[in-house]
Amino acid sequence: MRTPATADLGRPRVLVVEDDDTIGRHLETGLRGNDYAPVWSRTGSAALAEAARTPYDVLLLDLGLPDMDGLDVARTLRAGHPDLLIVVLTARTDDIDVIAGLDAGADDYLVKPFSLSVLLARLRAHLRRRVVAAQSQEPVRLADLVLDVSARRCTLHGQDVVLRPKEFDLLAVLARHAGEAVSRETLMAEVWDENWFGSTKTLDVTMAGLRRRLTEAAGVSARLPRITTLRGHGYRLEP
Repeated sequence: MRTPATADLGRPRVLVVEDDDTIGRHLETGLRGNDYAPVWSRTGSAALAEAARTPYDVLLLDLGLPDMDGLDVARTLRAGHPDLLIVVLTARTDDIDVIAGLDAGADDYLVKPFSLSVLLARLRAHLRRRVVAAQSQEPVRLADLVLDVSARRCTLHGQDVVLRPKEFDLLAVLARHAGEAVSRETLMAEVWDENWFGSTKTLDVTMAGLRRRLTEAAGVSARLPRITTLRGHGYRLEP
């Protein structure tokens, strides 16, 4: 395991958690050759220790680790690093496994075997989207909900609401089109990737998490804008 060198400063920092030597070495070499600053950990405990020492932009996480379940690593790091981009690398293809990874805090997933070019395209899309979203926009107010995209801050009745990165991005797209029907295809393209080819259950799980967090934060006193499901089409955020 290696701490990013001084020459890596300014590059997106990527923590690779992978126990397979061939895959880990391939990812480390490929990322470094494409202007990322990777650090490779072979166990979950080593990854947690590394993340506690150094801030990272991206976590590439294998679920089948030798010392602990990768889902536990995702939950722990998501709780402590809400803005961390977490991409799960998994050989598990069942929907329930994918949903479990997303529910644990992952933003995206790739099923093994995958090509380095696909991974790099996904990372570019995610990181570019964050830069665009962070550019100056006026805060949006809907009932007691205020969404400040530039500051990536969501407040409800004056209190901060902690959202996962993709939950925030999803809410931002809906808020930008408040009162309009937004298709599932548009949401997948704007929040994830215009070339997304994975399961759209990613959207369903993220939407469920967004609704749950907003409802819990609203309690009984705050006025919360309703997210209406448009069956066969998408969603609409009621203004």
